[in-house]
Amino acid sequence: MTVRAVRLPFRLAVLAFVLAAAVTACSAPPRSRAEILWDRYGIPHVFADDDAGLAYGLGWAQMRNHADLILRLYGEARGRAAEYWGDEYLEGDRWVRRMGVPRRAAQWAAALDSRERELMDAFVAGVNAYARAHPGEVADDVEVVLPIEAADVIAHTMRVIQFEFITSREAADAAVERWEGGSNAWAIAPSRSASGHAMLLANPHLPWSGFYRWFEAHLVAPGLDGYGATLVGMPELAIAFNDALGWTHTVNTLDGADLYELTLAEGGYRWDQGVRPFDEDEEIITVRTPTGSTREERLVVRRSIHGPVVAERDGKALALRVVGLDTPHLVGQYWDMIRARNLAEFEGAVSRLQMPFFTVMYADRDGRILHLFGGLTPVRPDGDWDWSGLIPGDDPGTLWSAALPYVNLPRVVDPPSGWLQNANDPPWTTTFPPAIDADQYPRWVAPRFMHFRAQRSAGLLDADDSITFEELVTYKHSTRMELADRILDDLLPLARTKGGVVAEAAAVLERWDRTADRDSRGAVLFERFWREYARLTRDAGPFRTPWNEAAPRTTPAGLADPAEAVRALQAAALTLDLERRPLDVPWGQVYRLRRDEVDLPANGGPGDLGIFRVVGFREDDDGRYAAVGGDSFVAVVEFGALPRALALLAPGNATQRGSAHRADQLRLFADKRLRPVWRTREEIEANQEMRERVEYR
Repeated sequence: MTVRAVRLPFRLAVLAFVLAAAVTACSAPPRSRAEILWDRYGIPHVFADDDAGLAYGLGWAQMRNHADLILRLYGEARGRAAEYWGDEYLEGDRWVRRMGVPRRAAQWAAALDSRERELMDAFVAGVNAYARAHPGEVADDVEVVLPIEAADVIAHTMRVIQFEFITSREAADAAVERWEGGSNAWAIAPSRSASGHAMLLANPHLPWSGFYRWFEAHLVAPGLDGYGATLVGMPELAIAFNDALGWTHTVNTLDGADLYELTLAEGGYRWDQGVRPFDEDEEIITVRTPTGSTREERLVVRRSIHGPVVAERDGKALALRVVGLDTPHLVGQYWDMIRARNLAEFEGAVSRLQMPFFTVMYADRDGRILHLFGGLTPVRPDGDWDWSGLIPGDDPGTLWSAALPYVNLPRVVDPPSGWLQNANDPPWTTTFPPAIDADQYPRWVAPRFMHFRAQRSAGLLDADDSITFEELVTYKHSTRMELADRILDDLLPLARTKGGVVAEAAAVLERWDRTADRDSRGAVLFERFWREYARLTRDAGPFRTPWNEAAPRTTPAGLADPAEAVRALQAAALTLDLERRPLDVPWGQVYRLRRDEVDLPANGGPGDLGIFRVVGFREDDDGRYAAVGGDSFVAVVEFGALPRALALLAPGNATQRGSAHRADQLRLFADKRLRPVWRTREEIEANQEMRERVEYR
């Protein structure tokens, strides 16, 4: 281990970057120009003559709203965050380096075709140009990441998709399945639409911070008028619509990673009745100390035939195999998706499977709707293996190397029901009557279950055979707890007879409207009751009737242990008393929308309660709970001659310090309202906050 001083101060490095770029800019004519009209919600409307100009404007615009966040994320994806910002980033650097993210990103950058390279170079140029033009807007501690290169953007995307969504450091450390995200999506066919036009709901649920943060934008060029959102730092619209069609994503149940248990042996690990050596590399990670000096950490990366080793203990090792490490063309796929004009063109792009994850939900002007269990599903060998656990790593028969082709993925187009839904449930429950027979697929393709939120989702659509645009917006904001409808009829008659605080609590729950609206009285009590009851019945299970594949939308139901339920209700009531809250305290008094100076009553809640409008909370110092994720970007679109759309980005379209758009949409969120989507020049200019003209050189 060595200790050395930092040779070049960050400010001098940035100054050199700015001066060199200025010389280049003065000598080169612009390749493309873009005009960015910023509306009063901080959403950029980028107008350009070609896609390169749009990509440049998208990079510039993301930096204006998220510069500090984006540069920090790129620094982390490089595996150099500890070098820039210290020890707290060291474990993240080890993970990124062990997974080979920076090295593979450089390879993927070299593999881009000419069009993809043009788009990526333009986006990167926009990021760097904003930093040069506005050095005072970039925090001192993230300037060191500049300048950005194409490999940085690719590394960031790879880190998020392959190594956060599909698998993650936390999942590998715990030897459990991948991180579970969430989202809702609906597609409504003309046969179910009051207007006779197809409709789409985009409603991802993600944390409101870090690499999960959404950025909303509008891109206009000849032949393209695309509107949607992307995760910050990414060079394409990830969820979007144009004049002809639109799509959204949900986190699906795809299992794209496996942990193989290896038996260590002299010279390597047991493999196929012999011993195979590890591939081994050494990485040096530089770590910045609080005094400004640095030290070096040695990281030995060992790889088996399965993938990188993530743990070793007692003569064993765990190696992680992840799907999608040969998909360098994602940027080209998504730009072709937003330029598609019909279902055939859209599927032509999606079928390249450069996105290794996510369900796809689609609707278009022709009245077509689609649900695709997208991504790359490993073709797992036959055998009695539990693919959710540890897989024997000495047997070649357990090693998978291919993924299901597009034509073999679970897919539904234009179902007789006229509607499709996904709320992170498997593809078998996307519509009713079922449109996909799960028995026609191997068991490892997707599990079989339908949780309460998905049941609520399906019930909202199935109950209305002529859905208006306004009704779709109303349904989207539903906070009714499906769980309450399944168990209160068992709980209340018994609790009423117990007297005292239990009877008082039962009376509150009987008057409660079974929603998590801000003024709902009884929702807090019910939530506390359920958490305690689920804890008490953890071993035996809480429900009298478990979930049944033959009755997927009405089970589970009932209370398995009514006596424990009464005890749980008493405990919940006493807890509220200790917190000095009445049994009927309104939901919005306890659960809040807080950011900067904003502090509003929240609505919505955890999806496991069967709430369609999902919001996740974290306890604050004052004993209340602040929203930290859940409903994030929302868009409701009707595909008539021209799309009709409303949208909302709950936490705002900016994280940059001093921005007016860090919390300016929370009031709408609190009021269950969406804002208009402005797409015509006239509408945008009528709501314009600022205009910029930028040149891509």
